[in-house]
Amino acid sequence: MLFSEIVGLEDTKQTLINSVRNNHVAHAQLFLGRDGSANLAMALAYATYLNCEDKGETDSCGKCGSCSKMGKLVHPDLHFLFPVAGKIEEKGSARAELMTNWRGFVQEMPYAGVQDWSTFAGVDNKQMSIAVDEVREMIKDLSLKAFEGTYKVVIMWQPQMMAAAPANAMLKILEEPSPKTVFILVVNDAEKIMTTIISRTQLINIRSFAADEIEKYLVERLEVLPKNAAQIAHLADGNLQAAFTILNEVKNDNLPIFQLWMRHCFSRNYTEMVLMADEFHELKREGQKALLYFALTVLRDALVMNYGHPGMVKLPEESLAFVKNFAKVVNDKNIEPIMNLLNEAYYHIERNANDKLVFVDTSIQIARVIK
Repeated sequence: MLFSEIVGLEDTKQTLINSVRNNHVAHAQLFLGRDGSANLAMALAYATYLNCEDKGETDSCGKCGSCSKMGKLVHPDLHFLFPVAGKIEEKGSARAELMTNWRGFVQEMPYAGVQDWSTFAGVDNKQMSIAVDEVREMIKDLSLKAFEGTYKVVIMWQPQMMAAAPANAMLKILEEPSPKTVFILVVNDAEKIMTTIISRTQLINIRSFAADEIEKYLVERLEVLPKNAAQIAHLADGNLQAAFTILNEVKNDNLPIFQLWMRHCFSRNYTEMVLMADEFHELKREGQKALLYFALTVLRDALVMNYGHPGMVKLPEESLAFVKNFAKVVNDKNIEPIMNLLNEAYYHIERNANDKLVFVDTSIQIARVIK
């Protein structure tokens, strides 16, 4: 991963580059960003730059032996610590297979979250964590000198997903790091990490992507039509992985589906609600999630309309006309409970609940709130 592969965030990139060029590299850094942000991608690009053999002023060369190995995530001085389901076998093919799977995930989905990793690894609905044995194994590896690079780099992905024992073991290595070792903690929720760990790291805030950055990425790199890219970027709400999900999985236009759904809820046509649940069932899970994303976005835009700020709503003309009409139905009394119902539906769909039951129940509850 190179810095140039990450859209936007130029100030953060320059801060990281300057720390290397000025020889002010902190031994432990916490890259904090929301789901779908560039915190993991930025950690990978930073790790590449640290050991690049021909550093440029704005990026790694991308051509040297170190960059080549970093791009494949097989550099001997690059180490990963990440949550898994169950205990990893010490020997045999299981560990090698896991690392191959992990490298595939990171290369394919550098903006993804824990749920995406769980699905990718085929362990949906199983609890994932970082075990103390894995931390101890990492400490053993770090006792050796760097094989090829200037730095040994450890990327700890979602370290909040560890119990007290591994957290304390990690705390010890952060307090007494090996020379030329850099720890990069990639975190979505800092509140779940021990304060003693946070206090020993340099905080690097990775902001969410702006809508125009996501739109630019989709248009220039994935050749999405500008009109479609604008709508996807709006729905993604700063989450680049969500933008990929919507682009790859959603084949239908959500506007007419949502219009019909809300019409049945408003008229309390329970028979049609049940029939629509069958239509929702035909969508893939990501399509269902995208529909709920769209519904939440329409509600947010309707709220903005009601508060007299229509200029802040950036939508295609046909969508904008519907939002204006829909804004007349929702108000400050019913919009919050409706959004809570949609968020709850999203939560259950993401965790593989029975989609028909979720959509039927959500429809009935929304009809009651609107009434």
